[in-house]
Amino acid sequence: MITKEFNEELKARIDIADVISSYVPLKKSGRNLVGLCPFHNERSPSFSVMRENGFFHCFGCGAGGDVITFIQKIENLDYVDAVKLLAQRAGIEVPEDASDSGMGKLKNRIYEANREAARFFHRMLYSPDGKQGLDYLRKRGLTEKTIIHFGLGYSPKDRFALVNHLQSKGFSKNEIVQANLANVSKNGHSYDRFSDRVMFPIIDMRGNVIAFGGRIMSDIKPKYLNTSDTPVFNKSRNLYSLQFAKKKANGQLILVEGYMDVIALHQAGFENAVATLGTALTDDQAKIIKRYSEEVVICYDADEAGQKATQRAIGILRPMGMRVKVLTVPNGKDPDEFMRSYGEQGSSRFRMLLEKSGNDFEYRMSKLRSQFNTEIPEQKVEFLTKAAGLLSELENPVEQDVYISQLSRDLEVDKNAIRQLVEKNSRRHYRQMKKQEQRAAHEKLSGVSDNLNREKRSNLRAASAEEALISMMIYDPDVAIKIAGSVTPDIFVTSTNRRIFEMLKKRVDNGEGVEPDDLSGYFTTDEIEGIVKMLVSHQREKDPYAAAEAYTQILVDQSTRITPEKAAEADNDAIMEELRKKKERKRKPNQENRL
Repeated sequence: MITKEFNEELKARIDIADVISSYVPLKKSGRNLVGLCPFHNERSPSFSVMRENGFFHCFGCGAGGDVITFIQKIENLDYVDAVKLLAQRAGIEVPEDASDSGMGKLKNRIYEANREAARFFHRMLYSPDGKQGLDYLRKRGLTEKTIIHFGLGYSPKDRFALVNHLQSKGFSKNEIVQANLANVSKNGHSYDRFSDRVMFPIIDMRGNVIAFGGRIMSDIKPKYLNTSDTPVFNKSRNLYSLQFAKKKANGQLILVEGYMDVIALHQAGFENAVATLGTALTDDQAKIIKRYSEEVVICYDADEAGQKATQRAIGILRPMGMRVKVLTVPNGKDPDEFMRSYGEQGSSRFRMLLEKSGNDFEYRMSKLRSQFNTEIPEQKVEFLTKAAGLLSELENPVEQDVYISQLSRDLEVDKNAIRQLVEKNSRRHYRQMKKQEQRAAHEKLSGVSDNLNREKRSNLRAASAEEALISMMIYDPDVAIKIAGSVTPDIFVTSTNRRIFEMLKKRVDNGEGVEPDDLSGYFTTDEIEGIVKMLVSHQREKDPYAAAEAYTQILVDQSTRITPEKAAEADNDAIMEELRKKKERKRKPNQENRL
C-alpha cells in the first residue's frame, strides 16, 4: 500500500493548482481558482480549486476531491496508478510494494497476461495455422509495416491454445479468466474466449495492452467479439488507437466506427483517426476526445444505423463546445472500402472529402429537409417549424443569421417570419432550461440528487447534522479529537455517513490526520466527492465545540425517536416517553432549534 509518509512527501512536492491548470485553464477568484469543469459541459465556470485546503469542487456536477482524485478521474486511472503518475511528475520513486494490494496485484497480472497474449497472437499470425488470418489482412490491403505497427494477430482454432500457453508462463486460471482471455465451461474448465479470429490489441495511453477485439473471417455471428469489461478495461472509457492519434491530432480527430477503418486511415496518412470499441459514442469517450482535440470529424457508415449513430454523436459532442463536422462517404461505403476501391488514389480522394465535409448543423439540416417536399405548402411550413428548432440551438447570432438568410432565399419566405419562429423556440428552450435548473436546485436541497447517500432524502435534518460533524473533524484536528472521543457511530442515522465517520474516527483514534488532501487512499472517488460537498456546504464554525454538541444532540434525539416502523415493536412506556419528549421540544426551543 502507499504509505502515509510517501503520500505526505508527494503532496508536499505537488501543487494541486499547478496540476489541474495543466488540464484546465484557471483564473484567480478571491482565495480560490476557477475554470470550466472538465467533467461536464458548461458555459460559465463552476469548477473551483481550493489551493489552501488542497481540493477541488465543481458546483455544477458535484465532482470533487484532492489532486489524486483529480488525476484518477481525468486520466481514468485507479488510485495506485494516479499516485505513480504524480510521483513521476514530482520526480520521486514510488515504493516497490505500492501495488501489493490484492486488486493492485491482479491488475498488474492482467496487464502482463494481455501483453503475453498479444505476443502469442502476433506469432500465431505468421505461423502455418495463422495463414488464413494473414491472407485476410493482406487482402484488405494492409502492409507488413501496418500489421506490425498495430500488433495485429490471430487466435488459433484450438480453444485451449492461449490458455495452455499462458498457464505455461505461470498465469493462474483466475488471472486468465479475470482478464477475459478465457471463459469457464459448465464443468469448470477454462477455454479461450477468442478462436479463429484476426486479433486487434487495444492499448491505453501508457502503452499497456488492456483488451482485444477479434474479427471472424466467415459469416458466423458475431462478426466482432470484444473483451468485456475487466479490472483494467472499460469499453465506454477508451478509444481504439488514441495512443497513436493523439500525437498527430493537431487539434482534430477523425471518429470512425471500426478497427479496420482506423487502420486503413492511418496507413493512408490520416493518423488522427480513432474508433469507439463496439459501442455507440459515450460521454466519457467524448470527454477524452475533447482533451486531445478542438474539432472532431464524424465519419460513420452511411447506412441507417450509421446515420442514427452520427446524430447521437453530434448530440454528445456539440454541447461540449467542440467544433463538429460530418464526412459522408459516397455510395454507402465505409472509409476502409472507399480507400481500397480507389487504390493509390484512395488517400487523395478521402482528403478531398475531408476538406469538403460540412459542419454538424448543415448535416442535420440536410437530413431534416430530406424528409419534406417543400414544394407543398403544408410540408414547407412543417419543415420551417422544425428547422427553427435547430436554428435556436445555435449560440452564435452571426451564424444563426447566415442560415436564416439562406433558408429565406431558398424557400422564398420572409426572413423576419423565420426569425420570429426561431426566437419563439429560443424562449421555449430558455423556459425549459430554467425549469431544469429549478428542479435540480430543489433536488439538491431535498437530498433527492444525492446518489451517494440515498437515505438523506428521508432524513434530511439528521444527515445535515452528520455532514456538519464530519466537516468539522476534517477542518480542525482538535475538534476531531473531541468529536471522536464523545460521539459514537451508532447515533448516525444514515449508513453512508456512518461509514465515513467510522473511518475518520479510526484514523483520529490511531493518531492520524484527516486533512482534506489526505483522504484518497481511504475512500472511493464517489465517497471523496461526497466529503468535499460536505466541506463546501458546511463552512468552518465560529464556535466549533458548541456546534459539535448541538449537532450531536440532534442525532441523539433522532436516533432515539420512535418512527412508525419502530412503533410496531415498541412498548407503551417507550411510546409515552417519546410523546413527552416531543411536547418538551415544542414548548422549549433547544440547541437544535437554534441551529
